[in-house]
Formats: sequence, structure tokens, C-alpha cells
Amino acid sequence: MLRPTIDFLLHDWLRADSLVDRPRFADHSRETFGSVLDASERLAREKFAPFNRLIDIEEPRFDGEKVILPQATHDAWKAFGESGMLSAAQDYEIGGMQLPYTVEAAANAFFAKASVGIGGSLLTVGNANLLMAHGTEAQKQVFALNEFSGRWSGTMCLSEPQAGSSLSDVATRAVPDGDDFEADPLGPRFRLTGNKMWISAGEHELTENIIHLVLAKIPGPDGKLVPGTKGISLFVVPKKLVGTDAQLTGERNDVALAGLNHKCGWRGTTNTLLNFGEGRFKPGGRAGAVGYLVGRPGEGLRCMFHMMNEARIAVGLGAAMLGYAGYEASLAYARQRPQGRPITEGGKDAAAPQVPIIEHADVKRMLLAQKAFSEGALALGLYCARLVDEQHTGTPQAAAEAALLLEVLTPITKSFPSQWCLEANSLAIQVHGGYGYTRDFPVEQYWRDNRLNMIHEGTHGIQALDLLGRKVVMQGGAGLKLLATRINETIERAGHADGLAEFATQLGAAVQRLGAATKSAWATGVPEEALANATPYLQAFGHVVIAWIWLDVALAARDADTARREGTLAACRYFYAYELPLVDAWLKVVSAREAVCREMHDEWF
Repeated sequence: MLRPTIDFLLHDWLRADSLVDRPRFADHSRETFGSVLDASERLAREKFAPFNRLIDIEEPRFDGEKVILPQATHDAWKAFGESGMLSAAQDYEIGGMQLPYTVEAAANAFFAKASVGIGGSLLTVGNANLLMAHGTEAQKQVFALNEFSGRWSGTMCLSEPQAGSSLSDVATRAVPDGDDFEADPLGPRFRLTGNKMWISAGEHELTENIIHLVLAKIPGPDGKLVPGTKGISLFVVPKKLVGTDAQLTGERNDVALAGLNHKCGWRGTTNTLLNFGEGRFKPGGRAGAVGYLVGRPGEGLRCMFHMMNEARIAVGLGAAMLGYAGYEASLAYARQRPQGRPITEGGKDAAAPQVPIIEHADVKRMLLAQKAFSEGALALGLYCARLVDEQHTGTPQAAAEAALLLEVLTPITKSFPSQWCLEANSLAIQVHGGYGYTRDFPVEQYWRDNRLNMIHEGTHGIQALDLLGRKVVMQGGAGLKLLATRINETIERAGHADGLAEFATQLGAAVQRLGAATKSAWATGVPEEALANATPYLQAFGHVVIAWIWLDVALAARDADTARREGTLAACRYFYAYELPLVDAWLKVVSAREAVCREMHDEWF
């Protein structure tokens, strides 16, 4: 089911094949795009999907010297690296395919659906992309290119045990390494000391080396760390030291595994506490992790957000695929599970044969909800990927508009799938009944895997603060206005389409209420009042965006085959009937600047 849906979204809706008219993608065609999807689908089916349960049961373990992972994980990583997908969007000159990000994102969806716990490519690609954007030429050649090839892997090291998501409280220190620290060919050389928590793929033996991107602060002349985020710098810290020829020097950097975190989901990926500079290893004969400055001092967070925004889109797509996996599993179960009998005017006929549960209206409700959430989230993720291509290869005006839309939509692309595709996974369990919460069926694992995504790459509440506190008010609300313009273009087209005009009217009213609530939230100009209800605002905003996406997709589906057309229309109808009305309740507390949450006292709980 996934491949036809992706093909429809890519070509019938997003018109991805039109990208081949641009110089960067001129060597490609719809056929080459299809070949990439074919190869990815096959690799995911053969090397990832069969081992999804295995990697959930056989969690990573540390034997005192190294982390032990199932052989299947090693095989999958090797196969993925050899496939070329790590560098799919990169230039030919560095071994890439120069694929549109839209196609790369669609291809990666197969791996997320097959086994999100095996994959670590998200962080490696993001790490390498950041270095390509902000690193020196030597950092690109030595670190980024070897990540793109699959020889090395990458991480992002932000959180700390005492700071969590509050990056202004980062305490990892970076001090110049000797009088000649600025002369190192790999970049200004520092020694780092500190601890980093929740580091995915932070320690393993899957690749020859691990390249950590680490946020740390350079002390001021008084030896103290600069308060806040302005003092944060970014460093590339390899697990094993390397030379300018990208060969291992044989010396281990002072980065040590302090412990493995055992999670409810994503169990196939190591999640670590790392100690930097504790002295377990002594490069150059002394303690301190060797790191090379990326960009300028104090600009680490700006650089890191390059990677974080990519990661947020990828997390959203991964959450969508987990929702989709549960949807497929519960749909298959509902079609073959006989239970109950239809209700007729005379009641139930106990002598009649049982019917498959998919014939019951309430089961159809749960399946429609899953379809609406997961396919809607997938469509939004691919739309944002298309915006990335527009940002990089479009006309100056189109690129600027795409960048602005991405600012507004990235929090939604990450948060909506993380919340509502988790709900889809819960409904998948419900469709299975008692079997759903057993390990005999895969849906309980999908739920556990997906539960992490509301926390990954910025928690739900942080996405909400980012949206209402920054994105919709930046540049005088330019991003929100541009999004409203795009939505209104869809409303205008749908208003003249049979069967869609009613939805267009509903969406237009919802957009107006969202705009009014945004103004009401900020009416007093007091951030504490506006942002106390940022999460309900995020949820309302997300539902309006997905309603728009479904209406736009429904317009594209008018010329599709009967099953695609009617299935799309039914999912759209479901979302407008059951989900869009929820927006009013969320916006009510936003508009009123409801104070109960911020005024609640600790001792009253």
C-alpha cells in the first residue's frame, strides 16, 4: 500500500518529476526516481523489516569494552551505506546522486516503516550536511565525505544531564589546546570536558569511527562560562583521532561511554551517556577530548539548527511511517478477523456466520482515523521536502518563500505526526483487541517506538513555544500570512470542485479563527500570557494544516483510479467531520489567554 501512495503523492500531487527541468536534476527522470524507490523498498524489505522484532528484543549491551548489537544491525548498516543513500542528495563530485530531497525523503520512508530502530542514517546525514554548510574545506573532506560514504557515522550532542532541553545551561567546556591551537589543519583545536546525555548512536562498532558534533562553551578571560545560548560553540569530536588524510592515527580520543539508556522503543539504536575529557583515554598524553571548532565561536547553536531542522522533518516522517505501519497491520487484521454480526432491523441473527470486523462501523472509524493521520502526515512531510528543493533550486523569490514556509511548518511537520500517528498506533492496537498488546503482533512495538518522537529533536512543548513564540510572529507575521495565502489558493480551487466545496468553506473559517486566536494570544504583548497555551495552539495549527493538506491532496485525486479517489475523499471527509471541529476548543483557551495553568501553584497539586 505504501508504494502506490508515495508514487501518487510524488507525481500526481507534488509533481516531483518537474524538478528534472532544473539544471541540478537534469540527469534524472521519473524512471530514475522510480529506480531509487525500487532499490530502497527492496533493501528495506530484505535487510530491515525481517529483523524489526529481533532488534527490539536483543537490546544493545556493553561488555566492558564495546557495545554489542545483533549481526542483523551490522548487515543492515553495511547494506545501507553501500546503497549510496547516505549521499543521495549530494553532488556527483563527492559521490552523490544529486537526487531531489523530495525523492530522498520518500525513499527513506521505506526504511523508517521497515525498522526505525535499526536506522542511524538520519543523524549521520544531518551531521555531514551541517559540516558541508558550516565546516572548513578540511572538515568537509575528512569528516563529512567519510560519513556520506558510510565509512564513519555521526551524532549530535546537545543535551546534558543537568540541562535537558535547556541549552542555555550547557556546561561542557572547551579550552584552547596549546599555543598553536589555531594552526591545526582540521580547524582550531580545543580540549573538551563535560557530559552529554541521550546521544543516539553515540557508541557502537557499526562503523570504523563515530563523528560527534558537540555543543560546548569557551570560557571567557575570567575562566567563567558565558551565560545563555550566545556563548555556545560547536565542535567536531571524533571518537578516534584522524589525520588530514582521513586515516586513523591509532589514538583513541577522550570520549568514553558512561552508560546505555534502556528505552521503551527504538531499542535497536544505542542511546548513550557520553563523558568527554574524563581521562579514561589520554590523546597526546593528557586528558581532554580533542575537538575542532566548526564555524565561529559563539555561533554553535545557529550551526546546529541546520542539522536540527533537517532532523525534525525526518523525525516527523519517521513518526508518520510508524503510524502507517500500524495502519497496514490493523487493516490486514480487520480484513481477516471474523467477529460479531451486522445489526439489522430485526437485531442480530445469532445463526448467521460472523463477519470480518472491518464491516463494523466503529472499526472503520479507527481505520479511517489511522489513514487520515498517517497519510496526512506523510503528505505534509513530503511537501516540506519539496519546499527544501524549492529553497535550494528555485527562483530567488520561490526560494525565499519556501524558506519562510519551512520556518512555520517545521514545528508542525515534527509535532503532528509525533502526536497523532502515536494515536494511530494506539488505534491499531485497539483494532487488534487483546492480541494488540501482545508481542505476537507488531502493533505494540510500533506504539513504543513512536512514543519517543514527541520528545526526539525538541519536545512537543518546545515545538509549541517555537511556533507561537517565534515562527508566526517573525518578520511581522510574514510566514503565517504566506501560509494563509497558500491555503486560500487551495480553498479557491476546491470551492469550484464537486464534493469539496463544503470542505473549502470549513477550512476558510478555521483559518480565520486561527488568525484571530494568534492576535488574541499576543493582544497584551506579555509573553507569559501568550505562551501559556502554546501547546493547544500547536495542536489547532497542526489540524488546520493537515486539513489543508488533505483538501489539496483530494483535488489531485480527482483524476486518480476509483479506489484512490474514493479513499482519499473518505479520509478527507473523515478529517473534516471528526478532527477539524476540535480546533475550536483548543483555540478557545488560546484566545482567552486562559490562566489556570500558569497560575497554578506547586503546593496545590
